[in-house]
Amino acid sequence: MPVPRLPLPLVLAVLVALPGTYLGAATYLGLPHAELPPPLAAAVYGLAIVAAAFLLSWAAEAAQVDVSAGFALAVLALLAVLPEYAVDFVFSLQAGQMFGATGACGPEGMDADPCGLALANMTGANRVLVGIGWPIVVLVAAIAATRARRAGGTAPSAGRVTVPRTMSVEIVYLGIATLYSLHLPLRTSLTLLDALVLVSIFVVYAVRLARAPTEEPELAGTSAWVGGLADGRRRSTYIGIFVVAALVILASAEHFADGLVQTGAEFGVDQFLLVQWVAPLASEAPELIVACLYAWRLKARDSLGTLLSSKVNQWTLLVGTIPIVFAIASGSVHGLPLDVQQRFELLLTAAQSLFAVSLLITLSLTAWGAMALFVLFAIQFVASLTLPTEVDRAVVIGLSALYVLLAIGMFVRRRHDLVRTTRDGFVTPFDDMGEPERVAPSR
Repeated sequence: MPVPRLPLPLVLAVLVALPGTYLGAATYLGLPHAELPPPLAAAVYGLAIVAAAFLLSWAAEAAQVDVSAGFALAVLALLAVLPEYAVDFVFSLQAGQMFGATGACGPEGMDADPCGLALANMTGANRVLVGIGWPIVVLVAAIAATRARRAGGTAPSAGRVTVPRTMSVEIVYLGIATLYSLHLPLRTSLTLLDALVLVSIFVVYAVRLARAPTEEPELAGTSAWVGGLADGRRRSTYIGIFVVAALVILASAEHFADGLVQTGAEFGVDQFLLVQWVAPLASEAPELIVACLYAWRLKARDSLGTLLSSKVNQWTLLVGTIPIVFAIASGSVHGLPLDVQQRFELLLTAAQSLFAVSLLITLSLTAWGAMALFVLFAIQFVASLTLPTEVDRAVVIGLSALYVLLAIGMFVRRRHDLVRTTRDGFVTPFDDMGEPERVAPSR
């Protein structure tokens, strides 16, 4: 039986990952390798992580042939952000080791404080995903819909992106995790109890999704090539891709994180901001690209659904595992210390998450909602880069209050949708959720 020809994107992803993978593995194994300057090292290892994320996305999409669609979407979202986990775990391990040796992570404001860097990467990734990723999906979907209509075809409304009723599960469990997270800014540490609660939310969410019926996925490109293989070859291929991507991440993540920190020190860039924005953009880029491709093919509901699932696992499993990694590395049960800056970051991220949930209560994200997410994100992003710390914190407080007030207003205004979506997310059988999506009238 002839071996199918490998898709060019798959070959390119492996080639792009090779330099960072070899350098990282050579460092660990003591093999000959070049010593790269920090900026170049960050770029090489960052490209390897980006390539690994593409590999994970293709393999996870192909795996939808063998598991239920809802569960596969959650697995896809989880695997697509594994690079994010890897970078966070590196900083969490460093924080735990420092805490175990000294009893502290470092003084507040210390540029290379790994406790702050772990949370900076996590909060930055969450805010980038919602503040940039979700609006981009709506924008690309609107352009694609307009283009299709001009070509004489049919397309969904250009003013909103709807998700299937089954996505009520994601919305509800994201809401639960968000409500819990709202009290974290009042705390001085992220503890193992928080880990237990957040990981439990993710487990219950995954179990709920696992009950969804299996559906025939619509695959394209490399994932379609993998999904079209014979059963045994298909499974061995995507499992092999998973293993390769995991090895790339293991070899590259720590060096990518170190490269970012050293680059900040070399050029006088605030390392907290560098880790908060540059690292998430690198690790989230493949997922955002895949989401845009879905939207361009008039499959915006799948696009937004994938990003929504990613937000759920980042705000439950990722946040929940950080204190576990910290505890293991520190050899204690002490929680990850939170200084003032980190509590402000958690406050803003939780508030943005609450507003995002309120926008999706009607199972749709309108152009106005997407614009609000982007504009509010852009305000804080620019403020974090340009304003003094004290002024930036005032901006964070103001934006957080605005997010919460807007969310409360949406919940009150859409209270009937809130009740229905909550019921669907918790108890409605998946077989009863095949009816058309509920969409509130435009305003």
